[in-house]
Amino acid sequence: MTVRVMLISPAADTPSHEARFGDDGPLGAAGLRRTRAAAGSLPAAGQVLTAPSARCAGSAAALGLAAARTEPALRDLDPGRWRGRPLAEVGADEPQALAAWLTDPDAAPHGGESVRDLVTRVGAWLDGLADGRVLAVAAPAVVRAALVHALALPPQTFWRLDVLPLSVTELSGRGGRWNLRCGVPLPQGTTDTASPAETQTP
Repeated sequence: MTVRVMLISPAADTPSHEARFGDDGPLGAAGLRRTRAAAGSLPAAGQVLTAPSARCAGSAAALGLAAARTEPALRDLDPGRWRGRPLAEVGADEPQALAAWLTDPDAAPHGGESVRDLVTRVGAWLDGLADGRVLAVAAPAVVRAALVHALALPPQTFWRLDVLPLSVTELSGRGGRWNLRCGVPLPQGTTDTASPAETQTP
């Protein structure tokens, strides 16, 4: 037997959604429409999980995953005192601190969690899964961390991995050896024609 992990990233609200640190509030109307349009298209899984944020939990509900269990290990990267602030604002006020955070996986100038800490946390969860199929709704940063760990990538590659809103990233493996099926968009109905190329939060 092997473990098959399917990680779903939540929708962003609008194509012009402003990147904010720790933007884990509930989905707006546009995001909910796109998410509900994808409901019913998800693969079956023995475990259905969601990160604890309102955005991920709301996405799970909108996808019809009423039985999703909250998994604390899938919480988003902790941005410390930068929580709620726009990325552009932090870049203007603390350019050196932001540059360090984006280039050094051990840096945590905001007093929260470093990229390496996130990779370690998510990697421990991944390696602890029992055989079977797992479906989980998690923020893009958590998906990136899972990929860095599973593929033994240098932590510096974290920010170079793009995770589109409402996409599925699949990992399968056993004994610490993982294979990747790159993220694919969830099938959606014709109720919304918005572009999937939505801005991600940091």
